[in-house]
Amino acid sequence: MNVLVSGSHGLIGSALVPLLTSGGHRVRRLVRVPAQAEGDAIAWDPERGLLDAAQLAGIDAVVHLAGENIASGRWTAAKKLRIRDSRVGPTRRLCEALARGTPPPRVLVSASAIGYYGSRGDELLTEESPPGSGFLATVCLDWERATQPARDAGIRVVNLRIGVVLSPAGGALAQMLLPFRLGVGGTIGDGHQFMSWIALDDLIGAIQHVLVTDRLSGPVNAVAPNPVTNREFTKTLGKVLGRPTILPMPAFAARLLFGELADELLLSSARVQPVQLLQTDYVFRFPHLEGALRHLLGKAAP
Repeated sequence: MNVLVSGSHGLIGSALVPLLTSGGHRVRRLVRVPAQAEGDAIAWDPERGLLDAAQLAGIDAVVHLAGENIASGRWTAAKKLRIRDSRVGPTRRLCEALARGTPPPRVLVSASAIGYYGSRGDELLTEESPPGSGFLATVCLDWERATQPARDAGIRVVNLRIGVVLSPAGGALAQMLLPFRLGVGGTIGDGHQFMSWIALDDLIGAIQHVLVTDRLSGPVNAVAPNPVTNREFTKTLGKVLGRPTILPMPAFAARLLFGELADELLLSSARVQPVQLLQTDYVFRFPHLEGALRHLLGKAAP
């Protein structure tokens, strides 16, 4: 297929593009800066919706990953505005441009997040579960609704609800490695909150899977089938690194350091299952946390 990818230089996109090209697909990058539009890249202005529909001719599939990093820095009013405005408006304008294609692409895989579900304790969450409450849940709901113009144009739309992506190259795991290696890692809050995670290898594998699986549409949870509590995650990471995990971060300290981000990300609990992926026979390379961490960190089992 001819696949257009936004956010191609981010953590996920940087891993996805080589996978697609090695699988025989032709990848074109959708970039914000015209100077980066080299070769087959297509420049667009997501804030104003400037995208020449003629450049989309021949595109079979679109993977839309672009958006402000939610885990960097405190959530000031300006940061929260950037988180929302980098997702909802640009997604809607991209979908409007795709809908004008003659013909439009066959499939759009648009990133979302398990933040859609909010904090739900130990409730088992599937793609059929209703949205939760809070800032991220509201953003994710509006983000997914922004894909409606593509759906109205007959494009198969998959809203990929992505969990905590594990990779030493970036994201949550990369931020945890230094304190854990120094022996100062520990649980956050009471440690009972569920973390629904996915190894980067499985996430890009899941994206490839939904691109070619015609019966998948709507929400798809991109998480491993075995979520763990924060306490379990902490113990497992310490075990893999061979380091103690005896210095917890109380909830009040997390809130003091990170503000609203602490409640929405660090202390939030979402026990999510990848029902749609499993029902369409996606085989996880790393269904269990310890195996995923050992692979990602190059730590063989003892």
